[in-house]
Amino acid sequence: MAKGEVLVNQELCKECSLCITACPHNVLRIGKSINTKGYHPVEAFAPERCTGCTLCGVMCPDMVLTIKRKSPERK
Repeated sequence: MAKGEVLVNQELCKECSLCITACPHNVLRIGKSINTKGYHPVEAFAPERCTGCTLCGVMCPDMVLTIKRKSPERK
């Protein structure tokens, strides 16, 4: 199975939680830190679960997520 990595632009995240709802693998959650706009940006608390499906990025209205896909190593 492919693996992925979710990168969050912490300063642009508005804590709408749409990405959290969209993620079928429960990778994201609302973080404890506060950005300069006063929001708690999301964080990838379980990055090992990410498959790189990009559903979180598609749902984000402000495009603050970057998803990197990692191909499985061939044997």
